[in-house]
Amino acid sequence: MHRLLVLGDQDDAYATNNLQRGGKNTAASDHAWAVTRALAAGAVRAGWTRASFLQVLLDGPYKAGQPARSLQHRRGYDRAAAWLHRAWEGAQQHVQSTDPITTRQDFHAALAAFRTRIERTPWKGSAGKTDLRNLCARMEICARAGSWDHTVSERDLAERMGCSRTTAHTSNQRLLQAKLLRQLDHGSPTEGARWMLISHRSSTGTTSHHRSTPQGPKAGGAMSGPVTRHPTTDPDINSRTAARMMHLDAFAHHGLGGSGLTILAALAERDGQTTAELQGSASISRSTAYRQLGKLKTLGLIHREGELYHLSPNALEGHGTQTPDCADPVAGWPDTAERLSTAGTGEQRRRRHEAQRIHWHHEQARIAQRRHAARQGASPHPAIAHPKYLRADGCAIDPTTGEVIAGLRVASDSCWIWDTER
Repeated sequence: MHRLLVLGDQDDAYATNNLQRGGKNTAASDHAWAVTRALAAGAVRAGWTRASFLQVLLDGPYKAGQPARSLQHRRGYDRAAAWLHRAWEGAQQHVQSTDPITTRQDFHAALAAFRTRIERTPWKGSAGKTDLRNLCARMEICARAGSWDHTVSERDLAERMGCSRTTAHTSNQRLLQAKLLRQLDHGSPTEGARWMLISHRSSTGTTSHHRSTPQGPKAGGAMSGPVTRHPTTDPDINSRTAARMMHLDAFAHHGLGGSGLTILAALAERDGQTTAELQGSASISRSTAYRQLGKLKTLGLIHREGELYHLSPNALEGHGTQTPDCADPVAGWPDTAERLSTAGTGEQRRRRHEAQRIHWHHEQARIAQRRHAARQGASPHPAIAHPKYLRADGCAIDPTTGEVIAGLRVASDSCWIWDTER
């Protein structure tokens, strides 16, 4: 809070691009309001009073108070004070509705609640499954860091998710738009960017679709309408299982993919589900469920008993079991990737990312060398007499041989001149 108050939002952590209808861009005003709300929340948590908050922003020399002082200069004190009062009241409501995190145990309790909410949110489509991978990877990083703030680069995140850097970047943009993620800075030449997971507190215990799912509600296709059949179960997966397996080659885009991953994660959370139940618990369509279940049965990772599907004893380690549907079960995730023709995908991705990092470091070194050469002083003009070409008595000499150059003199403007009179 102190750095934000004194220096302002140097990293544009609260910046947004809000282009409205008619070409009006309210990014500057939205950014000022977001910074003021963040300062108000920090002041409320620190025990400030409303009067002290107004005094610091309106009378202090701090950069974060510049929007309030500009409003006071343009519209008067009452308008600026009302603007700050509104920010203070919103911050008070936010702080009162948020559980305070004072110890590491408090954070892990909040992270467990956030994980439960993510696990019970419908992440539909391939984009939704990618966002689920993104959040699972970030939750694992935050669990080790002990804070919502975490540092990770896009390439490192992509390797954890088991996708390309472009896919990870697109997922980040969706999560930023959905207010589930905030970028605190853009990183440095040696460290990744700093991010923060945003945990919204739900008052009803269930999460609304438009607030939690970046894809948002979408219109149905030709079969949508009053006769559409909805899943009989709510989404429910094991995110730790998904985080442990999603980077494997077997779950690449052309392998089992995100839908196969969520089916195994749903069965890991509650074994023995029907096809209709898996449609709801794994957030997949009916056609995707039948296609992926058939593929998993062929590999021996699941087996069917009546209408229920069960995991094989060692399915989460990639070892299948011989069943009537599978005469040759897989023997580990590398074998699974070989059968799905996705073996080596992760290694190729890591090599490509390493080559990109090496190329980037070489480019940075080349640019730094060019900047260093540009910062050096310019070479003297050839017409200006340099001291190394002059002897103590003022005669011009050749610095290599020490021979006096006859007829070459130094004029009053310190430039060379030929003495033609001799």
